[in-house]
Amino acid sequence: MSTVLSEDPSQANGSPAIGLQGGRKRIVIVGGGFAGIAAARALKTIDAEIILIDRRNHHIFQPLLYQVATAVLAPSEIATPIRQLEATQQNLSVVLAEVTGISLSARTVEAIHPGLGIRKIGFDYLVVAAGMRPSYFGHDEFALHAPGLKSLNEAETIRSKILSAFELAEATEDGAERARQMTFVLVGAGPTGVELAASIAHMVSITLRNNFRSIDPAQSRIVLVDGGDRILPTFAESLSGKVARRLARLGVEVRTGLKVDKVDEQGVVAGGERIASATVLWTAGVAASPVVRMLNTRTDRAGRALVGPYMEIAEAGDVFVAGDAVSMTQDDRPVPGVAQAAIQQGRFVGRLIANRVKGRQDGRPFRFRSKGSMAVVGKNYAILEAGHLRTSGFATWVIWAVLHVLALPQLQNRFRVQTQWLWSYLTGQRSSRLIAEAPRIIDPIKQKPSP
Repeated sequence: MSTVLSEDPSQANGSPAIGLQGGRKRIVIVGGGFAGIAAARALKTIDAEIILIDRRNHHIFQPLLYQVATAVLAPSEIATPIRQLEATQQNLSVVLAEVTGISLSARTVEAIHPGLGIRKIGFDYLVVAAGMRPSYFGHDEFALHAPGLKSLNEAETIRSKILSAFELAEATEDGAERARQMTFVLVGAGPTGVELAASIAHMVSITLRNNFRSIDPAQSRIVLVDGGDRILPTFAESLSGKVARRLARLGVEVRTGLKVDKVDEQGVVAGGERIASATVLWTAGVAASPVVRMLNTRTDRAGRALVGPYMEIAEAGDVFVAGDAVSMTQDDRPVPGVAQAAIQQGRFVGRLIANRVKGRQDGRPFRFRSKGSMAVVGKNYAILEAGHLRTSGFATWVIWAVLHVLALPQLQNRFRVQTQWLWSYLTGQRSSRLIAEAPRIIDPIKQKPSP
């Protein structure tokens, strides 16, 4: 297999591109999410060199990320090392690096490796599957006080904020401050916001019950805010109404038609109303990874690449975009940014490249085949919409649980998740109630606190 990165660290900046060697085609995949992994696996049997670049060393099962944020699951239970792919795929190399530039004319990807500087990697085919990041609709200052939920780090940050709020509420004797600490505001009532709000509601009413002396976590206030006229706008209105009623029974305040004007350390201002809160969580908009901009191609308002029927950008042949970073329409409707669409797109691009490497024709354009959409609303309740089929309730929740366990990438993940779910279902307890340790206020070596 040819060398991926320059062996001389002194050539970090301005070094020539690492050329393609041995006459084999080189396929570079940027991103180890659902689309990137699917593309790599579809190329498993091809006589080519595949390089997968990601700034993280792990693949995240995004649909269960909210359960890490609410202490149901540990990070390791929904994440797997990307490098493990190398053990089963001989034509694949994994590179832990962050892409900082793409040259379509030179056909190179520029990436910075921690501690080694910038390197350039040549390619014959390029797949950009870099995913999404939270979008604050032009108010990036909101991010300081309202973390999004797109990575394990963000999930752990949210978990610490939620659990710390109760510790601070327990410690204070100020009634107003205690109420602020026990108020949780979620901005955005899509599937992530709904699932996160319901999970917090179960945590405060069941998991944390009898855990404190001075406060009753069940008295917490959970507010779900959205600027639209209803929650879950991508689902049928009948299902949206059922979920709204279910959330109300769980104690979640649903506030629609409210635009968030301000987010600060004291809470939010929505529709001119101040909601005092120590924990504001952003579950609203998303934007494409900045890597898409490096292609200098046409994008939509969220920064997603506008591609053709074969997932290629107009500016360069054999350069593809897949997953959440792409914008496509089908039957005059946008292809949804969900895991099943990303997997199908990644698999399509991988097979298309494989055909081109073999000198075969492209075949039919991409077409998304929806298997339905689901959302879980706490314990024993989920909704499903698949074509004209719309169901909700306990049976749907069981289907949701089975499908998500089977979809986890590794057998050990499936075993751990189903074991923890069973324990949590029977006892109401959550296994990962950990608060990241904060820096010490007093250095125990240099200074001792007064008795």
